Amino acid sequence: MDPIQSSFFQANNQQINGMKASKVTPSEAHQNFANQLKSAIDNVNRTQNESTLKTEELVRGEAKDLHDVMITAQKASITVQTATEMQNKAIEAYRQVMRMQI
Repeated sequence: MDPIQSSFFQANNQQINGMKASKVTPSEAHQNFANQLKSAIDNVNRTQNESTLKTEELVRGEAKDLHDVMITAQKASITVQTATEMQNKAIEAYRQVMRMQI
């Protein structure tokens, strides 16, 4: 497991453990999930925008450090890959639930 996934799962485990201590209503759980999802999407968008800005600065000749531009672009790429994998896992989990016989 890479460091990004590890930190993501640790954060989620802490949230889950916090939820176990108190009773959460279905509407609260729905809102918590929606907030987490929105936060994750905002993070992907923020890293993509930062990468685009730094790349544009490089093209205009304003960037002083090529390494910083490349690191930012790689972070954005990894963030998108992680989001895509999480989407794929969520879709697969949904499909498995739908295949269950009741």
